[in-house]
Amino acid sequence: MEVNLVVEGLKFMVLGMGTVFLFLILMVFVLQLQAIVITKFFPQKIPPTPLNQSAKKTDNKALVAAITAAIQTYKNSK
Repeated sequence: MEVNLVVEGLKFMVLGMGTVFLFLILMVFVLQLQAIVITKFFPQKIPPTPLNQSAKKTDNKALVAAITAAIQTYKNSK
């Protein structure tokens, strides 16, 4: 009764790697199922858009005025 250690080692390696591979595949499917369930019962809430758009326009006007003043100051200093 001769035991070939290399063949036995390869059998254990294939068994171990196969077990890990099957576990990883199962984990991927479980995580995908979990993502579907979570998005179904807990959807992301979209924040409402601001209704006051005039506030942004006044901010832009102030920004343009500040840039214009900076350019005029730079040109006058030369």
